[in-house]
Amino acid sequence: MASQALRHFLTTLEADGQLHRVRRSVDPRFEIAAVLMERMKGDAQLFEAVEGHSIPVVGNVFNSRERLATALGAPRADLHRFILQALRRPIAPVMQEGPAPVQEVVHDGPLDLPSLLPAPTWFERESGPYITAGVIVAKDPETGRRNVSIARLRLDGGGRIMAGIAKNHHLNILADKAAAMGRALPIAVAIGNCAQVLLGSQMYLGLGDDEYDVAGGLLGEPLRLVKCRTVDLEVPADAEIILEGELRAEDRVPEGLVSEFHGFYVDYGPGTGGEIGCVTHRRNPVFQSILPAFTPEHCLLGAVAIEAVACDALQRIIPSVRRVLVTDGGMGRLHAIISMHRPRPGEGKRAILLAMGQVNLFKNVIVVDDDIDPEDPTAVEWSLAARFRGHEDLIVLPGVKADRCDPVHEDLLVTKIGMVAATRPGDGAANSRSEFALLPKGVMDRVRKTIADY
Repeated sequence: MASQALRHFLTTLEADGQLHRVRRSVDPRFEIAAVLMERMKGDAQLFEAVEGHSIPVVGNVFNSRERLATALGAPRADLHRFILQALRRPIAPVMQEGPAPVQEVVHDGPLDLPSLLPAPTWFERESGPYITAGVIVAKDPETGRRNVSIARLRLDGGGRIMAGIAKNHHLNILADKAAAMGRALPIAVAIGNCAQVLLGSQMYLGLGDDEYDVAGGLLGEPLRLVKCRTVDLEVPADAEIILEGELRAEDRVPEGLVSEFHGFYVDYGPGTGGEIGCVTHRRNPVFQSILPAFTPEHCLLGAVAIEAVACDALQRIIPSVRRVLVTDGGMGRLHAIISMHRPRPGEGKRAILLAMGQVNLFKNVIVVDDDIDPEDPTAVEWSLAARFRGHEDLIVLPGVKADRCDPVHEDLLVTKIGMVAATRPGDGAANSRSEFALLPKGVMDRVRKTIADY
């Protein structure tokens, strides 16, 4: 069981000495970003005095696997298994009875979002302030099934917003469906969420599958929801801030350059316009932001979700798969390591191909035996040096469809690479060039038990 409120976790972090309060005045235009960038691997940062605003900003909250495990209430060593189990054992949400904390204060239109919300302007060539940790809720206008996701939202003055959404993003599909029916797509945006809601929103589920169910699985109990005031949607009752409004697929809004997870600027063309008509929040809300670009929190939240979905899919077909890790160096998106228990000949290559088919972003996948810790880069490199035979174990797939955010794609094509660096039948036998050099077990056990005496 875990708290469903971000503020409760911030209290836990502060008690553990992992929350730093920035009390001096900071400019939301670039200065917040600079502090978060300088401290991106350290304590969570709570900016108490944001110029022009009464609402504080918090960032760098979930910037390590250790921090994420603490937030989820999972042992660090079992984080991957914990998330995988939640994915396989979803729990449906329930409606909140009585008043919800997130609706204590109500702002009806007309609104001026840039004045109301302390959204940072992140990088010098971006075109305005962005909400980067807003969980967007929508429903399929045909089926009524819910979709929960995150996309960047630019504040364009008044109640206007611009959503940066890829064409294959489920939210974009729903907006297109609504446009074909001659109407806008109602949305709600929840800001200031617990780790379970954020992580659930990042799961690569099928269209029509409810990410709130995965959040419940991560919580170990149903996520509590409350009905929005002006749109037919349900939002986390314990969030900090809710925006209620709509997106219009036909309203194409220029965006210009924007930062992406690889750290470069990209220009994806026009975004989708929308309007927010109502804002509700707690009496003393906290505005949660995720520092975008190639930063730990941005990359990690995507990585742990992608690796769980990929591992679940692989294990259903290849039981010897033990784990999938999406690496930090691979930007939390593009590189993966698959741990397998003594894969049979050809099985490692099959796992690579299946992983690339499951996750379009993957373009470099390494298979290691489960005696290698995939989180240890030295151990993985050792496995490549000791077990990888280039003429047999290398897969090169040129001209494969890439995601639009891959930094080196050409006409949406990239070359994908797989490497199998795992043991084989017979490895470890005497004179096989893969027999480990070991001490006598009795001596090793005795010294291990009495090592403090040495």
